[in-house]
Amino acid sequence: MTDRITVGHMYPNVPSPIAAKRFDVSVRRQEASQGPSFQDVFNDSLVRISHHAGVRLQQRGIELKPEQMDKIGTAIEKAAAKGAKESLIVMDNMAMIVNVKSKTIVTALDRTSMTDNVFTQIDSAVII
Repeated sequence: MTDRITVGHMYPNVPSPIAAKRFDVSVRRQEASQGPSFQDVFNDSLVRISHHAGVRLQQRGIELKPEQMDKIGTAIEKAAAKGAKESLIVMDNMAMIVNVKSKTIVTALDRTSMTDNVFTQIDSAVII
């Protein structure tokens, strides 16, 4: 029993890890050259609401309509164009803190919650 058994002998139809790695790299290069997928573009265009913001919206009785979400999306794009990272968006009778890069509403306040409030850790404000 001096014969060595190697992986190739035990599993002759399994490609070597080196060949698999080369395949992964070539597939990634093809995917990268094709540009972003539709799903990526779709997800990037959406304004998200964090769990915390969702709870605050519900507690304060704030309902965001599709037209308002469009305005918020436009405000986020304007803030991003100016290099903003965390922005205060004031619209109608509410205010929101938004993470511009991820297009996520972090928290939301109604008019009564905004009164006598200090907003910190923001670098911009957009008034709609």
